[in-house]
Amino acid sequence: MTKQFEETQILNDQRKKIHPHKFTLWIAIGSIVMMFAGLTSAYVVKRQQPGWTNLDIPQAFWFSTLTILVSSLTLQLSLRAFRERAIKLFRRWLSITAVLGLGFITLQAIGFYALWSSGVTFHGSGEGQFLYVIAGLHALHVLAGIIALIVTLAKAFSQKIRSYDPVPLELVCTFWHFVDFLWIYLFIFFLWIR
Repeated sequence: MTKQFEETQILNDQRKKIHPHKFTLWIAIGSIVMMFAGLTSAYVVKRQQPGWTNLDIPQAFWFSTLTILVSSLTLQLSLRAFRERAIKLFRRWLSITAVLGLGFITLQAIGFYALWSSGVTFHGSGEGQFLYVIAGLHALHVLAGIIALIVTLAKAFSQKIRSYDPVPLELVCTFWHFVDFLWIYLFIFFLWIR
């Protein structure tokens, strides 16, 4: 009876520990948060200087915001389907999420093109320069998330791999939800911090 109790105790202790990959991801997320906090703080300080110009947020950014919100929902649905072993449904939701992620990047590019076409470039002083840098860095993180989604999707459709370990998908979900939350923060920041 004591041996079974010890084994149960060991299993309970292991469940309480965070997976090393999840811990590493949370450290990376903390670093990314600090980078964007520094950039948005610099924006707040810089906008008080003479010569600062504000701009109108392109309509494409509104659509990209809706797109990334929906993509978080579809990714969460894919995780639930994976946990329920509904592999076809998991693949479908994951595929939709990847398409929505690419849609987000496309809409961002359209928004940046609209800004550039309206004369907002890197010259001068103003909100546009910060928007290019901050949103551009965010887009790079979304691109990293899309790569992770595509790798996960390739594994999902592979006939060789039959692992039901949820940790890799949970990592992708955590990162994707993070870049979603980060975009919402940045979007609201650029809309109301003027």
